[in-house]
Amino acid sequence: MHIPDNYLSPQTCAVLAVAMVPVWAVSIKKVKEEIPREKLPMLGVGAAFSFLSMMFNIPLPGGTTGHAVGGTLIAVLLGPYAACISVTVALLLQALIFGDGGVLSFGANCFNMAFVLPFVGYAAARLVTRLVKGERREIIGAAVGSYVGINAAALCAAIEFGIQPLLFHDAAGNALYCPYGLAASIPAMMLGHLTVFGLAEVIFTVAVLAFVKKAAPEFGLQADRSQTSSTALKGLLAAMIVLTPLGLLAEGTAWGEWGVDEIAGTGAGFVPAGMTSGISFESMMPDYAIAGMPGWMGYVLSAVIGVALLIILFKLLSLVGGKSGAASQS
Repeated sequence: MHIPDNYLSPQTCAVLAVAMVPVWAVSIKKVKEEIPREKLPMLGVGAAFSFLSMMFNIPLPGGTTGHAVGGTLIAVLLGPYAACISVTVALLLQALIFGDGGVLSFGANCFNMAFVLPFVGYAAARLVTRLVKGERREIIGAAVGSYVGINAAALCAAIEFGIQPLLFHDAAGNALYCPYGLAASIPAMMLGHLTVFGLAEVIFTVAVLAFVKKAAPEFGLQADRSQTSSTALKGLLAAMIVLTPLGLLAEGTAWGEWGVDEIAGTGAGFVPAGMTSGISFESMMPDYAIAGMPGWMGYVLSAVIGVALLIILFKLLSLVGGKSGAASQS
């Protein structure tokens, strides 16, 4: 679901980036108001969960892949505004350092995965929680919400892909950017997300949420204690980092994330002009690989770097931003 650069027109990217500005502004304001300074590092842990979940690529027949995102998980634990900020920072790190998702299309990726996914997923989870009775209603709500959220985000991405040949083409009618219209993009994106990737999102959300509720009850806005980390959470993150090379077992490229050298062979029959002449940004560690290292080792080290940067960043923010728990209670 990470849209690379040059798949969407600059105009589309600009519109979606502008649309995210008020979302980011409101989210930052809400986080400052609702989350005490000492609990801001929890957003870094949430961002780390999302970052790692997106490294576990899952294959589909036909050579395409996908992954979970974890946006609804963070929303259930910390609220949708916190989830928006956490996923946004994770996506920014992925784009700038690891080349996962474009720089120009950063606003579009945030619109889908940091806005639509957590807010729709959270709303669906809350609705189900109100309707379902019993001790497991929060888990059931999170399961339904995560499934609805990731599919809503996938549909938005499919529409963004599909409108490109309608709006942006040359005099001969050839698409300048994504060459697949809505009749191709929507089925292609939704088939995987309604089945395998949606299920992966549910499993990841439910598993981590159940673990956190049992092993790290201090994690969350409703917790009585202000402690924001625990041995259990550190152990879970470490285990996920060690297991990230499993994501390398999925061969192929996610639909809509092909490189210029691959696009002609996907059925398009040509390389759109906008892709060959568009922005080209060289990330530091493209595809989570490090020169001179075996693939699995580079993947693990990339995971370590990503998680460390996210946790350190939000820890630093907790030192300068937000208000203390005592102030929030007065």
